[in-house]
Amino acid sequence: MKITSVNTNGIRAAAKKGFFEWLQRESLDVVCIQETKAQEHQLTADTFHPEGYHVYFHDAVKKGYSGTAVYTKIEPKSVKYGIGEEVFDNEGRWLEVDLGDLIVISLYLPSGSAKEERQNFKYQCMDRLEQEFDRLKSTGKDFVICGDWNIVHKEIDIKNWKANQKNSGCLPQEREWLTKLFDEQDLVDAYREVEKGPHNYTWWSNRGQAYANNVGWRIDYHITSPSLAKKAQSAEIYKEEKFSDHAPLTLTYK
Repeated sequence: MKITSVNTNGIRAAAKKGFFEWLQRESLDVVCIQETKAQEHQLTADTFHPEGYHVYFHDAVKKGYSGTAVYTKIEPKSVKYGIGEEVFDNEGRWLEVDLGDLIVISLYLPSGSAKEERQNFKYQCMDRLEQEFDRLKSTGKDFVICGDWNIVHKEIDIKNWKANQKNSGCLPQEREWLTKLFDEQDLVDAYREVEKGPHNYTWWSNRGQAYANNVGWRIDYHITSPSLAKKAQSAEIYKEEKFSDHAPLTLTYK
């Protein structure tokens, strides 16, 4: 099973850059999209409903902002829109599909880089999401939370480690939270189960020549149950085509 996570920074913009042709060509089983920046009524064209996929959108109330989507070849037994927290759900940041033996979530964790108020909102979301992680674990099913978590974990995950210590996404409190999830809450960074090497990033600033020089951050993840992490066979960050400022992250599971 091939599962992909990608922040498209506008699903319509990514479509114009060939994203859906790539999706079909790769024959991906599940694709979790973040930052659709669209309302479902704007996505009625065949392009956004490729043959063979069940398609679900969780839009932000604010037009042209945030939003998540899931494309899946397997018809879900149920779909969960949001986490029951209005301020979070109004931004369309959590979309969950139950595929039977596997639960897949598209998560778009807020960025705190705009202003202090948004950083505080990010911390509130991080705390609240722990309840959802506990709920997922209580199901006894395998699960994967795909998404743009807007946090790097360790020095290996970012090119300019020292220069970003005071920037949102690389703050000690954020990174310590990921460590707690991995060390205490039994969640697994599945990418690191199969790829141990450095200089593997999923997001690059549009400033300067960050992409060309691979001055990036690894802020997109497959965070999974331990049993699913053991089934991860390979991982790829796709950079042959550029659909947005993020690269698609695909893991193949047995």
